[in-house]
Amino acid sequence: MNKAQLFNQIKEKKSFLCVGLDSDLKKIPQHLLDFEDPIFEFNKQIIDSTKDVTVAYKPNIAFYEAMGSKGWDSLEKTINYIPKEIFTIADAKRGDIGNTSSLYARAFFENLNFDSVTVAPYMGSDSVKPFLEFENKWVILLGVTSNEGGKDFQFLESNGKPLYQHVLGKSSEWGNTDNMMYVVGATRPEYLEDIRKTIPDHFLLVPGVGAQGGDLEEVCKYGLNSTCGLLINSARGIIYASNKEDFAEKAGEEAIKLQQQMAPFVESLI
Repeated sequence: MNKAQLFNQIKEKKSFLCVGLDSDLKKIPQHLLDFEDPIFEFNKQIIDSTKDVTVAYKPNIAFYEAMGSKGWDSLEKTINYIPKEIFTIADAKRGDIGNTSSLYARAFFENLNFDSVTVAPYMGSDSVKPFLEFENKWVILLGVTSNEGGKDFQFLESNGKPLYQHVLGKSSEWGNTDNMMYVVGATRPEYLEDIRKTIPDHFLLVPGVGAQGGDLEEVCKYGLNSTCGLLINSARGIIYASNKEDFAEKAGEEAIKLQQQMAPFVESLI
């Protein structure tokens, strides 16, 4: 999917919502365990109830890898079930030496046909560039994360700037606004203004709105650009809104609430 297609979908749905499919056998409704593939059934019903207001789905690959080959089967069925016009993110946080990164890229872009994959930048350009060689595919590079340990390295000062700013500036030379996005945690919206000075036109994937306490209005105030430039991820607040048989209905309701908050921001861009 290219940038124009993504922005068209945002305008059409008046939404920049990304739903995280962090699907856990221990958390899904118990009645689903009677199905042959409980995780896929859970994902299928979540997708059916949220797809009209969602522009992206983001399976966190760890939840599927942990189940072995059954988990990979569930993941493949899930990615094939998602409507083709909806952007897909493999939240895999890969990043290794060049030849290994090439294989990771093939796994997610060719075999599973994801539109994008999250990548860690620590090993530098040769660990990221192999992912950028695929047409209409995206790298989503870890920029500023919202986890507590993010403070250990990302904010260390170097030549008068925090390390994350060096990462953003240097990595923006590897790709462009049509094949690279960045992860910026919603619990740190105060950094978005400075981030936009470095990467004004890139899309940002922003986790942490909802269950983690991120503020949507603050994120939009500092993060929006002329093509929206934001994908706001919500996982637990949507997919686990209920653990009963009405789980899909409740997930849909929560997704609509977020979409309604997003609509005025999209309308201001049209």
